[in-house]
Amino acid sequence: MKNPFLTFLMPMSTLMLGFLSALLLPAPWFGLSLTHKLVETFHLSDVGQLYTLVFCLWFLLLGALEYAVIRFIYQRFFKV
Repeated sequence: MKNPFLTFLMPMSTLMLGFLSALLLPAPWFGLSLTHKLVETFHLSDVGQLYTLVFCLWFLLLGALEYAVIRFIYQRFFKV
């Protein structure tokens, strides 16, 4: 039977690592013309809304990627 604390700790730690790397790694930056085109395409009121969506998606993408990598390493090399 698995320890419930480890079941809770593994996803939380990887999400925290994803959050930290999202802060440390630069988010994608679009040029001015592409930025204004995306704002018009998605019917946003300003560029701030676009970059809020970009940062949220960037955080989710990095968190999911790091979760998969760390989970693979943990199961492959450290799991008894």
